[in-house]
Amino acid sequence: MDKRIIKWFRRVRIGRTTIMALLFLTMSFFLIHRIYDLQIINGAEYRNNFSLQTTRTRTLKATRGNIYDRNGSILAYNELSYSLTLTDAGTYETRRAKALYLNGEAYRISQILKSHGDALSNDFHIVLGEESGDYEFDVTGVSLLRFKADVYGQAYTDDLKEEQANASAAEMMKYLISENGYAIIRENKPYTEEEFLANGLPVELTKQDILDIVYVRYQLFTTSFRKYVPVTIATNLSDESVADLMEQKATLTGIDIVEDTIRVYDSPEAFASLIGYTGRVSAEDLSELQAVNSSYTSTSIVGKSGIEKIMETSLQGFDGEETVYVDNLGKVLKVDEEATINPRAGNNIYLTIDKNLQVAVYHMLEQRIAGILETNIIDAKEFDASETTDTAEIKIPIYDVFFAFFNNNILDMDHFTADDASETERTLAAALETKQGEVFAALNEQLTGSDPLPYNALTDEMKEYESYIVNTLLMSKTKILNSSAIDRQDATFLAWTRDESISLKEYLTYAASRNWIDITAFTTDDTYLDSSEIYDLLSEYIKEYLSTDKDFSKKLYKYLLLDDRISGSQLVRILYDQGVFSTDDGIYESFIGGDMKVFDLVLLKIHNLVLTPAMLALDPCSGSAVVTDPQTGETLACVTYPGYDNNRLSNNMDVAYYNALAADLSRPFYNKATQQTTAPGSTFKPVTAAAGLEEKVIDRSTNFKCTGIFDLIETPLRCWYHEGHGDLNIVEAIENSCNVFFSNVAYLLGTTEEKEWSDSLSLGKIQSYARLFDLDENSGLELNEATPQVTDQYAIPSSIGQGTHSYTTTQLARYISTIANSGTSYEISLIDRVTDTDDNVVEDYSSAIASKINMSDETWSVIHEGLRAVIVDKDEFIEFGVDVAGKTGTAQESKSRPSHALFVGYAPSDSPEIALAIRIGNGYSSTNAMLLGKDIFEYYFQLRPETELVVGTATGAATSNTQTD
Repeated sequence: MDKRIIKWFRRVRIGRTTIMALLFLTMSFFLIHRIYDLQIINGAEYRNNFSLQTTRTRTLKATRGNIYDRNGSILAYNELSYSLTLTDAGTYETRRAKALYLNGEAYRISQILKSHGDALSNDFHIVLGEESGDYEFDVTGVSLLRFKADVYGQAYTDDLKEEQANASAAEMMKYLISENGYAIIRENKPYTEEEFLANGLPVELTKQDILDIVYVRYQLFTTSFRKYVPVTIATNLSDESVADLMEQKATLTGIDIVEDTIRVYDSPEAFASLIGYTGRVSAEDLSELQAVNSSYTSTSIVGKSGIEKIMETSLQGFDGEETVYVDNLGKVLKVDEEATINPRAGNNIYLTIDKNLQVAVYHMLEQRIAGILETNIIDAKEFDASETTDTAEIKIPIYDVFFAFFNNNILDMDHFTADDASETERTLAAALETKQGEVFAALNEQLTGSDPLPYNALTDEMKEYESYIVNTLLMSKTKILNSSAIDRQDATFLAWTRDESISLKEYLTYAASRNWIDITAFTTDDTYLDSSEIYDLLSEYIKEYLSTDKDFSKKLYKYLLLDDRISGSQLVRILYDQGVFSTDDGIYESFIGGDMKVFDLVLLKIHNLVLTPAMLALDPCSGSAVVTDPQTGETLACVTYPGYDNNRLSNNMDVAYYNALAADLSRPFYNKATQQTTAPGSTFKPVTAAAGLEEKVIDRSTNFKCTGIFDLIETPLRCWYHEGHGDLNIVEAIENSCNVFFSNVAYLLGTTEEKEWSDSLSLGKIQSYARLFDLDENSGLELNEATPQVTDQYAIPSSIGQGTHSYTTTQLARYISTIANSGTSYEISLIDRVTDTDDNVVEDYSSAIASKINMSDETWSVIHEGLRAVIVDKDEFIEFGVDVAGKTGTAQESKSRPSHALFVGYAPSDSPEIALAIRIGNGYSSTNAMLLGKDIFEYYFQLRPETELVVGTATGAATSNTQTD
């Protein structure tokens, strides 16, 4: 270093203060420079890097596979729609501020949707009761417990505390709206009017408003541990709602409109029982489904019934995923496109069903049932079935039809007291009020009077009321009368149920003393109550309950009708007022003017299917038909009537519609083809014929003389043809369905070598041959099917299809298919194949052979000849165009109701292409089932145009209901 510089430093005297100042200036320079670099030069980059430090993975939903018929016609598919999603992306200073903001947002969203006719999704199981206006559950049993567990945050229903498991809908709502829930209403430090208004909330919320807010908050709660995951709160939005919501997106934080799909079903009523519908996955099913496909989540939409459920894992597909960058508040900032895994669509299902045949059979079945109704309704108040020995002669009085308007909810009774009720509706409401006063006074005397009458001394009307109170109100609806606690051998119980010798008051007072009554349903008093105090509380509860019980009101209307205090004409006027009948029907003016009798008008409405059998729910109101290919075991049609619109149950379930279906007396959810079991009647006789021929107790030439009665056993059995058929061989016996002939066969089957009759020996052989035809096994159909019952009592009646035989229509379809192809019993099937989205076959479903029957050609020849003879001379099949073989049958279950009508058959008889089984519940004559079989053969073989078969009106029933088999 230069010596001059060194000398200069030696001369300069720098103080410590100066050194410190220089040091701080230098450090400040570097600090300012660094801050400038961080915030000004590279600020944006660093901010992004800070924000993008957290990644999350979210699901991309797969598209559900389609369902097609055998010919490629679509049955279930996905339709593009728009859904509203919501993410809790807000920042809040306090819990109070969060509650106010989210509740206000939920309220504003619900109001926007309502203004355009849309609504929030309604898979929350608390609703406002139509009658009570209070909070109610719309599910029961296991489904209700699962819902409660979800709301209370319990993983399993067994984890619910006692008070949670027993909580009413009102109690759950009280919890949810409190500070412990979603703080919609605060008792401690209530919200101010300013707070409400600032967050878009009205000061006064209706119950429906509160319910809407709770639903939205509950959906957010389900993903509260993953704030960045949006929840769907409304689906299938209208264009108006979409536009309105998008305009307000800036003020409704976290909402988004996304493309979605809704499940759509074609020809829903004909196919609902087969296809089923979709809905939110239950917790019980979730773990099982996740074991097959890990992409299932608690928000997944899955099949709830039918093919949708059975083939769920094939239809569902596999969800994809995308990686998103989120900030510390969970707000999505960026999507990592490179890391995205696209979803894989579900497989498509092809059924063996012929769509056009299925739909045609459904309508033809409805037409035939309507024709039976039309034929058997008479212009009378009542019909005493005890006065006839032949159930085929039972008639339906028109007053039963009038009462059906109430009983199956065709009339909206609630509207009778609405502000816009018609004059006629108000008249009926006033009549009911008067009747209630009279009946309640009489019941009060029976419940609290000093000298109540024993049950057997009451009028029929009062008996019906008291039976309703005990059996329906106390035992079924409220469970106040604990059936499991009742001693059914108790003398007082028997005096009420069997002898009918005591009064309602005596019975209920005694029930209270024996602790058969659960008092928690009508009192919260913790103090000890003696039996008289319990009874007093119970009687008050009964009267209060009945005053608002719609089912009890229906009974009051029944007797108002029978007493002519209201009329069928008034009811028809109300059907016009409420839009059930159109005033543009061309007969309204004639009816109003008095030129058309109400009886004629109602029959015309039944004829035109404006009043369908399902709506009336009288006998008959239901039926089933199954058509198969006997050479392959494929099911071409599997029809149950009545059906329902599964479009209204999928996606955003119409809860009111579901509840109406569940309450419908025609039981649309009950698959009559696969669940209803009855005796097969005479359709079973080919089995007895096979047993007799194969066991060699008869041959083709064996003759028995039918005198109209078989009396070789202790209890004689009559032939349906009381005059007797005379001498018959086996072919003629099948043709004429002779009970005496087949009773003789069963008698020979049970005759020992010592020439003694053995019922058990005969029964065993009948059972053996029934099992040979696989009548002891389910049909193989993929749907849930009732278990068949091969008879286990009464050999002689069993031989003609009575005894304790009990089979579904599907099982009879498999049975007649086996006969048609001479011995190959298939596991009949609904599913043809599964394909991927490129139509490559993933799995081929071919009907498996369950068994093969090893019987002689002669036996098969006799059976086929007999079944052909059944049809060949019938007037309905003269010059028919195709040879048909078949067998009719009736099954009587009650002497006071018409018998079930059955028919099984196949065609062409020499080379069968189709086989079918038909049952019309309470269908009077087996000829009615055979006529439907004729319709199906004509449709399938194109013997008549479809326009002449599916006509949209009732088609003729048998001209005579006299038993013919």
